[in-house]
Amino acid sequence: MIAGRDKAEDRGAIKRYKVEHLTRYRYSQNVSLSQHFLHLMPRNTPSQHVESSRITVEPLPATRRENNDYFGNATCLISIDEEHTETQVFAQSEVAVARQPPPEPDATPVWEDVAADINAARSKDALFIQQYCYSSPQTQSDKARSLAQRFFKPGVPILQAALALIDHIYRSYNYDPEATTIATPVDEVMRIKSGVCQDFAHLALAALRSVRLPARYVSGYLLTHPPEGQQRLQGADASHAWLSIWAGAHGWIDLDPTNNIIPSDEHITVAWGRDYGDVSPINGVTFGGGEHDVDVEVDVLPL
Repeated sequence: MIAGRDKAEDRGAIKRYKVEHLTRYRYSQNVSLSQHFLHLMPRNTPSQHVESSRITVEPLPATRRENNDYFGNATCLISIDEEHTETQVFAQSEVAVARQPPPEPDATPVWEDVAADINAARSKDALFIQQYCYSSPQTQSDKARSLAQRFFKPGVPILQAALALIDHIYRSYNYDPEATTIATPVDEVMRIKSGVCQDFAHLALAALRSVRLPARYVSGYLLTHPPEGQQRLQGADASHAWLSIWAGAHGWIDLDPTNNIIPSDEHITVAWGRDYGDVSPINGVTFGGGEHDVDVEVDVLPL
């Protein structure tokens, strides 16, 4: 992968952002021990350079280890071993984004050729890409193949078919934060035709993988704009999710079915994997605590 600010500068105008992500857990009883695995630090990509990134935690963790996971995402593992009734995790990053314009859809290779070529290759890089051809825990579906066959017909260029797929999801599914949870199966999303960004990403992934095309889940942030005439509200932004499809010689191309677009320089990448389970912002275990409430505040600020 190409990484580094000099490479981003070669791709056009740079946009810089500060991202602040605050998560606060409040427990009804004392927690004696907690451990958390964090995906909150953006990663370097061919179109993005991380200028700074830090995570602060209260109470102060007894142990803390930063590393990269199997997919190359930045991670932080923390353990808090003092009694507490509240945990606060604050991630702050500055990133520079400069995306290369996508290829013309009809100039991309036929999707059958992409699938055949990548699944027949045996290089180390090809084998790593091939893992994204297969269903993962949160993209299993009995119905997604019939959806894919509506758009991935013989001889259609891969990006043209993929854009038709996300256009269908955008126009046929309602964005409803109350309709699903992080555990809602793809087939249930298809039945109720509602969900949020991670549901739409999982649905597109299930369809693409059903025809043996490599596609990966991407987590990150999206710069949001307040309604005209209104001030931007602090903490009103949110985490976002989209996907990337492998397009042969064109490499990975991002697709955002929630907004029916190819992500621009207003999308900030944090991590990627097979599905949400590989890159969830915070997961872990606690001993004690009883019931708990979670508050999340996200700000994406142009610099």
